[in-house]
Amino acid sequence: MRYDEIESPVGPLLVAADDAGLRLIHFQAGPGPRRPEPAWRRDASPFRDLARQLAEYFARERRVFELTLAPVGTPFQLATWQALATIPYGATISYGELAQRVGKPAASRAVGAANGQNPLPIVVPCHRVIGKDGSLTGFGGGLLAKRALLELEGAACITSHGQMRLA
Repeated sequence: MRYDEIESPVGPLLVAADDAGLRLIHFQAGPGPRRPEPAWRRDASPFRDLARQLAEYFARERRVFELTLAPVGTPFQLATWQALATIPYGATISYGELAQRVGKPAASRAVGAANGQNPLPIVVPCHRVIGKDGSLTGFGGGLLAKRALLELEGAACITSHGQMRLA
């Protein structure tokens, strides 16, 4: 496994990949920074395309990422993450709608848990899932990062206090 840290407007991102593809994007400025595993080797070269595409995204020049992804998870998690990838740039959906997209309409909490375990945030846009009342809910990078990503995309955001705010 190779890793590096990429600077971004939402703080440093720990990234990791192997020959299969990109395995991890982790918000280092979020509530739980992560240390690379001892066996990982620091090497920026596998992440040049990712760094370029992230820079384009943050410059509002990219809406879809074109990367080889290799997330590891249960079949249910993988199905949830695949459904996340279909949420258009600038759009938001509820956990209930995500559960319907996965084919498990009664599993809102389970898709919420799978969403929270997404190893590839930003690229697999878990930030586009919000509460059914429009509120911003938990996010691995913290709610400020979630709001920043949604505002960057021009999504209508609802504060946790229920007041509409348009980006």
